[in-house]
Amino acid sequence: MNATKVLQQGRQPMIRFLGKRSTPSKVDHTPHPHPASPTHELPSSFASYRKKAQQHGPLNTVNSAAIGGHIGGAAGRTLGPIEAAKGMFFDRSELPERFQRLSWTQAEIDAVESGGASQFA
Repeated sequence: MNATKVLQQGRQPMIRFLGKRSTPSKVDHTPHPHPASPTHELPSSFASYRKKAQQHGPLNTVNSAAIGGHIGGAAGRTLGPIEAAKGMFFDRSELPERFQRLSWTQAEIDAVESGGASQFA
């Protein structure tokens, strides 16, 4: 019967709020710059902001592939060299051996698959 009594009882949250529930009488909704912004000022317009903004590259540049209308609209020789520059690599397997991935031992694989229980067996 105690279980029924507990279930019928209203749920009481454990968090306690101080004071009466009320919304502030005055809220300032005027735009203001972010405290960490480098310029500490708002842009004069959205258009001026977009001229300087970047998202995966400058926003005001036209994609050269869009001009041709399709991939391959420009000759391959105009795209530049395909070799990696000195000190740069395209794939992890091209890195020196100390930077390559280490192979797993069978003991490590067993430990992962058993959730660590094989270490104590």
